Amino acid sequence: MTGLTLLGIALLVCAGGYFIYGRWLTKIWGIDPGAKTPAYRLEDGNDYVPSSKFTVFAHQFSSITGAGPVTGPIIAAMFGWVPVMLWLMIGGIFFGAVQDFTALYASVKNEGKSMGMLIEKYIGKTGKQMFLLFSWLFTLLVTAAFADIVAGTFNGFTPNGSLATPNAAAASISMLYIVVAIFFGLFLEKVPLSEKPKLAVGILLIIGMLAAGIAYPLYFDKTTWIYVVFAYMFMAAVMPMWLLMEPRDYLSSFLLLGMIASGVIGVVFTNPTIELPAFVGFEVNGKPLFPILFITIACGAVSGFHSLVSSGTSSKTISNEKDMLFVGYGSMMVETILAVVALIVVGAAATGGVMPKGTPFQIFSASVGNFLSMFGMSSFVATCVVTMCVSALALTTLDSVGRIGRMCFQELFTGDTTDPAKMSPMQRVLTNKYVATVITLFFGYLLCLGGYMNVWPLFGAANQLCAALVLIALAVFMKVTGRQGKMLYIPMCFMLVVTLISLGMSIYGIVRKIIYTGGFSFLTDGLQLIVAIALITLAMLIASTSFRKLVDSSSSTNASVR
Repeated sequence: MTGLTLLGIALLVCAGGYFIYGRWLTKIWGIDPGAKTPAYRLEDGNDYVPSSKFTVFAHQFSSITGAGPVTGPIIAAMFGWVPVMLWLMIGGIFFGAVQDFTALYASVKNEGKSMGMLIEKYIGKTGKQMFLLFSWLFTLLVTAAFADIVAGTFNGFTPNGSLATPNAAAASISMLYIVVAIFFGLFLEKVPLSEKPKLAVGILLIIGMLAAGIAYPLYFDKTTWIYVVFAYMFMAAVMPMWLLMEPRDYLSSFLLLGMIASGVIGVVFTNPTIELPAFVGFEVNGKPLFPILFITIACGAVSGFHSLVSSGTSSKTISNEKDMLFVGYGSMMVETILAVVALIVVGAAATGGVMPKGTPFQIFSASVGNFLSMFGMSSFVATCVVTMCVSALALTTLDSVGRIGRMCFQELFTGDTTDPAKMSPMQRVLTNKYVATVITLFFGYLLCLGGYMNVWPLFGAANQLCAALVLIALAVFMKVTGRQGKMLYIPMCFMLVVTLISLGMSIYGIVRKIIYTGGFSFLTDGLQLIVAIALITLAMLIASTSFRKLVDSSSSTNASVR
């Protein structure tokens, strides 16, 4: 099998998914281009900000495309390229894109409410509280995993103490991105630009930042970068969307799309042979294909975190309902293509059926860097650019998850009113956005100390469990509002079974370490055990409550839906 063949299949299948299945969903659910969206009705200059279609797409795509579409397929390739490819195609079209689009759709139809608030409306207050707590715990895992990844990528020193210039250059470019994004946001607020001039300015800024960052790298160790990353997350969580997150995501999207384009062009011109076996077996290195494959590959197939972005931030910036398909379904299809490119990269880099050594990021960066070198770019510059792109994948997820975690924490203690004057003193403190952000980031930092590799398995299971719970809740929304929602039933049941088994395996592994193998550490194993038990307990309660509502609901139930 050649890389070009795999890429061609992916492009055709994803295009078919978008233009056929995606448009069919909009037709049966109903889109009103003339409706006034929450971004206009509730515009506040902070969270609710009407934005152009591509700006919202850039935010959605940049936020959901974390390390997952690169990391997951490369790790899962140990089972062979066929299982990975099948899950990406089936999961991406019928699971992930449907979830992302439906979450965005439901939120826009309900004043831009988050998933927690939607659950309160259609399932009940108890379900809402449990889901918000689940989501908040989940954001801690995302924070821990991705903060460690970014800090490690920015580390300007190798293990032997020598300078890691590409990492330091990527860090410098990323810091410039943050500063320039703020000024770019202020500029756009004062001087609104149409898409073409805005695009031109954005590209010029990117070129300037790349040149400056490569010329003046920042050499700091990983610990320092962890502090910097958490400081940035605090800023992104409390600052207005238009001032930092939207302009930064807009600028980052060009890098990410450029990286995907580089990978695609490289595959087209080189047409590499996939050197990995098509199928290795149902168990590899003691790891069963089920459920590991479906947990390892989240982004690119289905990821619960995406729904939190769709309903938490993107829905509040949609200017027209007709943009929802492009933003929700379209961004997921592009992410699926990136995941396929990652699969092709690892397949081409394999030797004699053996995967190359190194982290998924190192494998991906080296291969795409080689593609860029083919077009005359120096190897050093290519490595710096790709390293920056890869780190941008994780950093753009972090700025969203900090904000979403803050919102989940606030909503946990909001009660029946959002008016601070009607809240108790304790409620006013806990719903303060600065306090909520500090508490969220503090616990995320504690989990981060355990390292990305210790958190990732639990993060993967929690992420997919979130997808299962969201799909169940969205199925209830569809039934209560008289819309067809049966296409959600198989994805929600499948993901629920997969993730509960995986979490059970994680808990068993930690308990076994306590009783038999030793090496138990509270900072890593203890906190993860507590979080895992909490997640699986909350998930069972939420699922049972939602299933009862799904069975009891009738499509004739009156609901206030626009």
